[in-house]
Amino acid sequence: MAQLKIKLVRSLVGRKDGQIATADSLGLRKIGDETIQPDNVATKGKIAKISHLIEVTEA
Repeated sequence: MAQLKIKLVRSLVGRKDGQIATADSLGLRKIGDETIQPDNVATKGKIAKISHLIEVTEA
């Protein structure tokens, strides 16, 4: 199955609670944190919600 590498590149300070919770659910807490997630509909929805805070690449 395809995997996505997601990296937090912008701060969560001052963001809406939903955006912080979404980043946390992906395992992203501090700038520079990276995680590998499956390429599925649920992950794509989370990425769409915080796309301005992260970088996504193929893992």
